[in-house]
Amino acid sequence: MFVVCLLNRFMETPTRQHMLAGKRVLRYLKGTLKHGIMYHRNNGEDCLYGYTDSDYAGDIDSRKSTSGYLFFMAGGAVSWASKKLPVVTLSTTEAEFVVAAYCAA
Repeated sequence: MFVVCLLNRFMETPTRQHMLAGKRVLRYLKGTLKHGIMYHRNNGEDCLYGYTDSDYAGDIDSRKSTSGYLFFMAGGAVSWASKKLPVVTLSTTEAEFVVAAYCAA
């Protein structure tokens, strides 16, 4: 999804490089159609585990951070997301705090 949104920025004036990147995305999707997520039974204990991460000012154009989270239960992912933060943070600590708050919401 992230790559599609990134390529969408160049729809007005696409170049050959953008077309090749779009074809590569389509080949990747075609090759992963039969992939799935496996869930395993735990011995009566279903714990939810969550992980978050962010980079600091990773977007060169806007200097905004990209954040993401992933939640696991029963051995498989049940929720995940990645997006550009709506604010510009002043430190890596602040970026991590913002993504933790975003994840908890």
